[in-house]
Amino acid sequence: MEIRQVTAAERTDTMFPLQAYAFMPSPWPDTDRETYARRMQYYRTAVSLIAEEDGQALAGVAAFPMRQNVRGVVHDMAGVASVSTHPAARRRGFVRALLDRLLREMHDRGSTVSTLYPFRASFYGRFGFVGLPRVRTATFAPEGLEHLLRADLRGEVERLPMREAFDDYNALTLRLLGDRHGFSVFDEVRTAEFRESPARWVAIARVDGAVVGAVAYRIDEFGGELITDDLLVTGPLGRALLLQFFARHVDQVARIVMTIGVDEVPELWGTDLAVLTEGRVSFPRRGGPMARLLSMEALTGTATSAIGAVTIEVTGDEFIGGRYRLAGEGGRLIVEQGKDEPEATLTCAGISALAYGVLDPVEVITRGFGQVDAAAIDKLTALFPKRMPYVFADF
Repeated sequence: MEIRQVTAAERTDTMFPLQAYAFMPSPWPDTDRETYARRMQYYRTAVSLIAEEDGQALAGVAAFPMRQNVRGVVHDMAGVASVSTHPAARRRGFVRALLDRLLREMHDRGSTVSTLYPFRASFYGRFGFVGLPRVRTATFAPEGLEHLLRADLRGEVERLPMREAFDDYNALTLRLLGDRHGFSVFDEVRTAEFRESPARWVAIARVDGAVVGAVAYRIDEFGGELITDDLLVTGPLGRALLLQFFARHVDQVARIVMTIGVDEVPELWGTDLAVLTEGRVSFPRRGGPMARLLSMEALTGTATSAIGAVTIEVTGDEFIGGRYRLAGEGGRLIVEQGKDEPEATLTCAGISALAYGVLDPVEVITRGFGQVDAAAIDKLTALFPKRMPYVFADF
């Protein structure tokens, strides 16, 4: 097996057949290959690796250079994607070798965190990744928002095609990158493709000219469903403006299916709003995102209200293995090499779960991600209070 990096242009002849067989109906028409080849202009900055035998590409992986907010600090992130293997080469260690090489490459390029969407979570758990919450959908009839039609809200909503709304929409995602824990965005090269994405409307909410909310959507048919992408808002007014806009579709669609973050509580949007809120995770198609740390020192500067310090040891990981002193000082986390005996011994998944806020120290123990002394449980809980991340970017 030989591993080599390929350019975006080379992906069409090497990685496309693997991805098409793995993720698309097959056999595939020539038009699918042509569409893929046109898209490769947006993959120029992706790091794409293939494993070959006798000149034939048998497996491939890639990582997009991205950014992600982890507890208020924006990190360079490796978004792992395009993981696929020829059926004759499966279960032979090709993907494991490729992922080891890819994570090492992205770490060396400065990525301090990594996120992916798994075909099976347990597979990526072996690489130190831990599960994050998947976005939810809220399904409801627009008449449940009737009260908003009588509300006199400050601001307005404009409906535009994505091409025309893209600059405002993208600027809002960059603002939310700095504000929302877990939020992630692509680099400019990859982001540019979404301006040309399949036809969708975008509802843009503004107050005094400033964008306070946006959501992309489509309508499948008269009397059918209005289906949205992620509801992106800076606060309650942006949400109310967008919901008021969708309430005006009461005589056009029977249902609204809206993608929301885990911090949204749609049953509180209206008194008579009957809503089904669903978070569905299944494999291999609908796996919730997973993430891991690629650097411990990069956590320095993370906001924390804790006062005090704890020494931990991270075991079994190439990138973050070692002993660290974690201290809360002046409202910020300080991470430095530790010398004292560890009060907690954690796997990469264990410390990543604490950093991302998806597990508390007791849950880390019960999940088998490490051991924590009784006295250290409160310290780690204070340093890393639970806080559900909202990844946003899907790749």
